[in-house]
Amino acid sequence: MTYPFGAVVGMDDMRLALLLNAVSPAIGGVLVRGEKGTAKSTAVRALAAVLPPVDVVAGCRFACDPAAPDPGCPDGPHDAGAPGHTRPARLVELPVGASEDRVVGSLDLERALTEGVKAFEPGLLAAAHRGVLYVDEVNLLHDHLVDLLLDAAALGTAYVEREGVSVRHAARFLLVGTMNPEEGELRPQLLDRFGLTVEVAAPRDPDERAEVVRRRFAHDADPAGFAAAWAAAESALAARIADARARLPHVVLSDAALRQVTAVCAAFDVDGLRADLVTARAAIAHAAWSGRAEVAEEDVRVAARLALPHRRRRNPFDAPGLDEGTLDQALADARPEEPEEDGPDDDGRGGPPPPGPDGTPSGSGSESGRGGHDGPSEGQDDAAPAPAPDRAAVAPSDPFRARRLEVPGIGSGASGRRSRARSERGRVVGSTRPTGTVTRLHLTGTVLAAAPHQVARGRTGPGLRLAREDLRQATLEGREGNLVLFLVDASGSMGSRQRMGAVKGAVLSLLLDAYQRRDKVGLVTFRGAGAEVALPPTWSVEAAAARLTDLPTGGRTPLAAGLLRAHEVLRVERVRDPQRRPLLVVVTDGRATGARGGSHLADAHAAAGLLAAAGTASVVVDCESGPVRLGLAGALGAVLGAETLRLEELAADALAATVRTAREAA
Repeated sequence: MTYPFGAVVGMDDMRLALLLNAVSPAIGGVLVRGEKGTAKSTAVRALAAVLPPVDVVAGCRFACDPAAPDPGCPDGPHDAGAPGHTRPARLVELPVGASEDRVVGSLDLERALTEGVKAFEPGLLAAAHRGVLYVDEVNLLHDHLVDLLLDAAALGTAYVEREGVSVRHAARFLLVGTMNPEEGELRPQLLDRFGLTVEVAAPRDPDERAEVVRRRFAHDADPAGFAAAWAAAESALAARIADARARLPHVVLSDAALRQVTAVCAAFDVDGLRADLVTARAAIAHAAWSGRAEVAEEDVRVAARLALPHRRRRNPFDAPGLDEGTLDQALADARPEEPEEDGPDDDGRGGPPPPGPDGTPSGSGSESGRGGHDGPSEGQDDAAPAPAPDRAAVAPSDPFRARRLEVPGIGSGASGRRSRARSERGRVVGSTRPTGTVTRLHLTGTVLAAAPHQVARGRTGPGLRLAREDLRQATLEGREGNLVLFLVDASGSMGSRQRMGAVKGAVLSLLLDAYQRRDKVGLVTFRGAGAEVALPPTWSVEAAAARLTDLPTGGRTPLAAGLLRAHEVLRVERVRDPQRRPLLVVVTDGRATGARGGSHLADAHAAAGLLAAAGTASVVVDCESGPVRLGLAGALGAVLGAETLRLEELAADALAATVRTAREAA
């Protein structure tokens, strides 16, 4: 039995965002970001139970409304006022591993081409029409599927296109996505498409946590009794949603309120105008939810807090957030001016305070001990503060746009933007005989396969006679995401703090590139007595960036230990995720020393040979500096069978400059 929505403890922003979208699905859905175990899924499933029931046409697989049926319904046409029945609003859950056909529906191409019949099987978008579509771990869903969901949610219509055969149907639903940021972020382009976003975390107050446990125990012990205890509150909540929906079309958004909406969006320097539209819709929904006939400043404030955090300009590794002070100031600046009242004459009683002995206004904080005091207090000298002591961790330099590093060959891993791969999306590179249902017809290959058999099949006029064995499946080539494992030399041989800062900045740039290309990342470091896995392979590029920034440096250079640890990490990952091809990025100057000093290059090269024998694709980033260069990183790259790049060559601009120089020389 579903846990009651009203029994969820705390999580006020999450519950409000869900309710506003229940009132006005045009807002565009909700993205709930938070750590595991914070009742994200519980709240979403509970919401569907308090949504008003829907009237549907009897026998229609697309949930058409009898009062206003979709004229283009594939099961139609339905007459207005067709027989129908009332059922609860549906909650449809979309699994992370769902295929495109499962989401939008599938068209039987074989019957369409050989029999001329449009046989369409509805997908999850059709099932969610006029209900809730819930995607848990939406950040792990393939990007093209997220695009499909968001397009359908924005347009209210789903399209299925297969080789010129098209089917469309209505798909208006409340889209809710939940995710754990530790497992990776959504691309900014997709993040912006969600109407509202909220951050949730477990309460830190012991009493509130105790209440959560108490209610959960009560529900598990007697689900029916617990639901009965909350039945009245749930009924009242459902009635309030229905009332707000009825009030929504009549809520007035005045010019003054609209100016506050646009002023707030401009203050946070958001891109485009989607933020303004979403904030306005959310403010109208909040006014309807609050029982108001006109949007007030409080409605704009609440809408901005939910609609803007993920849209403000920020660095990719920054978490979404909103500065409340900036919000308050923007609302105040856009507030309509009130008529000024006549004040007292400027005789010292109503004007500014008289100047003090030093010429500053008295009461302005110029006295000792006030907040505006700038000079040294008694007993203090005015010498500059002593610099902070050096820390073991070196701050990275500013990141840059890195060149793309690729795994050679053609893979078949998850959709991404790094290496070549056979995929469901991309350019057509050929055709094959289908092993199952044809999903991507290769028309030329099909015609060529059928052409030699036309006489035998008795064709006498125009047209082509097709058989099942003629059909060819298109082979597509796109890009895949990879596992990028960084092996970073953090020893003292890496040189000065400035040089180590440049190294960290370069790795940070590569991490940013991995974030944009939808890669999995890991971090292994070596220094001192050995190597350690600073971050096991993960989707959270942000976590890798944080570990890199805090990475201490210094000590000897156990290069062999680092390579062996990287080899072990990759061996385990091949078992866990065999289709995701790895790319090892070794950031080092190539030196190798042990606990007792001396060179250990032979051991390092032996460890590199293990990686080469396993077929690991590698890139060596040479960090050696100074007028005398030993070329040790290049020698390591030769053993690994890897490309060796100078630190300065990692920037995409540097690659472009090299190409231009080569062309000019030619």
